[in-house]
Amino acid sequence: MTVLNLLATGAHVAAALVVVLAIAWLGAIAARRLRQPEVIGEIIAGLLAGPAALALLGHATFTVVLPAEIIDILKTCSEVGLILFLVGLAHKLRIGARQVPRGTAAWVVVGGIVPALASGVVFACWIIFAGEPGERGGAPLPAFLMMCAVVLSITAVPVLARILADRGIADTREGRLSMTAAVVIDTVGWLLLSVAVALGAGRPDGVLRAFAVLVGGLLVALAVRWALRTKAANALCGRWPAVTAVLLAAIALTVAFSVEKAGLTDIFGAVLVGLAVPPDGPWRKIVSGVSRVGRALVPVFFVVTGLTVFATGLGSLPWVLMLVAIPLAVLGKGGGSYLGTRLAGEPRITAAKVGALMNTRGLTELIVLKVGYSAGILTLPVFVALVLTAVVTTVMTGPLLLFLDRGAGRAQPAPVPVTVESLDGAHD
Repeated sequence: MTVLNLLATGAHVAAALVVVLAIAWLGAIAARRLRQPEVIGEIIAGLLAGPAALALLGHATFTVVLPAEIIDILKTCSEVGLILFLVGLAHKLRIGARQVPRGTAAWVVVGGIVPALASGVVFACWIIFAGEPGERGGAPLPAFLMMCAVVLSITAVPVLARILADRGIADTREGRLSMTAAVVIDTVGWLLLSVAVALGAGRPDGVLRAFAVLVGGLLVALAVRWALRTKAANALCGRWPAVTAVLLAAIALTVAFSVEKAGLTDIFGAVLVGLAVPPDGPWRKIVSGVSRVGRALVPVFFVVTGLTVFATGLGSLPWVLMLVAIPLAVLGKGGGSYLGTRLAGEPRITAAKVGALMNTRGLTELIVLKVGYSAGILTLPVFVALVLTAVVTTVMTGPLLLFLDRGAGRAQPAPVPVTVESLDGAHD
């Protein structure tokens, strides 16, 4: 590729980034005016971007304005932003790890995944025994059951992270509980997704490969942790923080993309690096800088997903499937997380907020659905119903948290007015 071609491609990508960020910005403004978390507006704007662009430009003009090469570069930019942002979120989890006992986190994880997996199996059985002809498809039964279970049990770590950050509750009890549980559940979910795809393709060896990648990722994280604790790393961090931030970002991207190439999600690699960074000293400032760069690029993730997943349209709406899927999703994930948090001994208001936050599926579920649909495990009607389930359950999060906050405010005891008589009584 010549220098002129490189310059032209760079200018094209820069212009596309400006438009993409403008779309996300408009969505965030609309969400803020509706008293929703900004990330909800970014998601909906992103989902609508592809179909709207196609309707306005037509397919031929659309492919000229945004050719596949440019979309691929934008996708890479969005993944870079997501990885860097999650490094910071995972590091915050480690800083506050002592505030979330393992036993408490374990109860939240169990409550957030077991009932949700069961609700997914119930949904699959409903399709098998009561669904319309053609909704089941021809995938092997174990693959279909596991895929539906994974879809309804997943939590969108990136979207949850943005909601926590937008509302300023990342450091609260419910914020730490939900984020810790979501990371664990999503790791398990991606492993189960690998199992479902392997079963659908008739290759059980894919399961062993997924577990091998998991173990390898943990070993790499331990190596990163050891390297960052050396005197040389601490000296570099204190003397040249900007250089250290660049090196940390490079390490995170290398680990995350390597994990993704090996078969797991890059989210897992990003979280491992974030947990490996020392929690004290100048490292907090280094990680904060890396995370800010990532947060600026996260909206690209939403818009690019809308462009790539929904640009071809969704077809007709399967209303019956949606009416079955949405209550099962809310009951299994939200209700299960509430129950698990209560069994851990947390107050009702904390459990309710954890349930609302864990019910956030967002684009993580959309990615999982795309994998299942591309693998031939999910049919188009099921795919569309579960896509809309992901959107509805994510949009519910903001109003539910607002309602719970107002309820908690009403539940506070009214202040007792101070009078002369009461002061006299106190002295007595």
